[in-house]
Amino acid sequence: MIELTAAQVAAATGGRLSADPEARVGGPVVVDSRRVEPGSLFVALPGEHVDGHDYAAGAVAAGATLVLAARELDVPCVVVDDVQTALGELARHVLATLRERGDLRVVAVTGSVGKTTTKDLLGQLLRPEGATVVPRGSFNNEIGLPLTVLEADDSTRFLVLEMGASGVGHLTYLTRIAPPDVSVVLVVGSAHLGEFGGIEAVARAKAEIVTGLAPGGVAVLNADDLRVAAMADAAPGEVVTFGTIPASDARAEDLGIDRTGRASFTLRVRPGASGATGAEAHARVTLGLVGEHHVTNALAAATAALRLGVALPDVAARLSDARALSPHRMQVTERPDGVTVIDDSYNANPDSMRAALKALAVMAGRDRRSVAVLGEMLELGEDSRVAHDDIGRLVVRLNVKLLVVVGEGAGGIHDGATQEGSWGDETRFVPDVEAASALLRDELREGDVVLVKASNGSGLWRLGDELAAAGADTSGGDGA
Repeated sequence: MIELTAAQVAAATGGRLSADPEARVGGPVVVDSRRVEPGSLFVALPGEHVDGHDYAAGAVAAGATLVLAARELDVPCVVVDDVQTALGELARHVLATLRERGDLRVVAVTGSVGKTTTKDLLGQLLRPEGATVVPRGSFNNEIGLPLTVLEADDSTRFLVLEMGASGVGHLTYLTRIAPPDVSVVLVVGSAHLGEFGGIEAVARAKAEIVTGLAPGGVAVLNADDLRVAAMADAAPGEVVTFGTIPASDARAEDLGIDRTGRASFTLRVRPGASGATGAEAHARVTLGLVGEHHVTNALAAATAALRLGVALPDVAARLSDARALSPHRMQVTERPDGVTVIDDSYNANPDSMRAALKALAVMAGRDRRSVAVLGEMLELGEDSRVAHDDIGRLVVRLNVKLLVVVGEGAGGIHDGATQEGSWGDETRFVPDVEAASALLRDELREGDVVLVKASNGSGLWRLGDELAAAGADTSGGDGA
């Protein structure tokens, strides 16, 4: 974070200062006292299980200059009505200050699937151009986004933000903190349907990243998704599209998938996609990420990078060199015993589940046995049972050789598979991760390709870690 005085922090957050006004705050802004460094600002967030105020004294002892708190403490602090809101206001103030001082560009990404991989790709495309801040993991909510913004300083040229939403109005709040110069919308899908109340509400919520653009900002929209393409009507300024249809400003042509599940394509770009003039240009891209669905993520990142001034040959070369940076997202491990593990257990919804299963089928081909270990897709609301049933039927249609369904919440997958075909022992239901682990220890054999996929809250990521533990070579991507 840029250096501020305690008085400036108080002014930015609307808080009451209980500290030396001239105390300098310039270390990282943290919500975990274990991450404190000299000069830090410690944000004492109240939590479900722990209260940050209880750790304030320890944070100051470890070197924090100041605490952002909701009540008076026996340490230097700024007292505010709502700590989370004050954190957002501080981030908004710091970003506005940085924009006044220099040429900082903000690019924000949203979508029902693919956000994390796309922001990771953007980081790899933009870093060679200048200092770039990218969120750690999935820092995409009311806490994670301000913390990411506050990592920027006077040297930062690009600030990449991931914006998640679980309801209408959430992205309006986030774009108020950090109005994007470039807003990227990937897909409107069925993630969090239970919280939104329907697919049209999801579309309205995602469109807020477009209406929240900074003056002169550009909307980068997926032309292959009709709900995303329709957001062009809400854009306050220029719109650039990406996709596979001919009308896209940046499009993938001559698409192919190799036996490892990795896609290659020709990236063809109209002059408007890069803000340049002249004829169309093209370059060949071969992705290192597993799964055809990553073509959408790569196109989105490429289009945003082109609008931010990266040359097409550099975009193509960097996309081809890019690797997954976040765990449990189509992370592939080749084990010494000949088993290939595809760990996509970070999150799941019907769209990402279908994409992962198709990647499994491609990687297994005709020569290897495909094994799908699937857990519950959370937050689907009243459509949950039907959605799980549909996935079970897809497993049969893709000719997956062994299905292991984990947990009662995923039971609809088992039902759908058994009703779609006469499987017998080819589908197994187990109550928990431990039972799945025991079954797979007996079942897996040399040459198998096994997919582990579920929402993070199901805990199936523990099985993904266990299965990959014997692995030597890993690469990956983003499933949800």
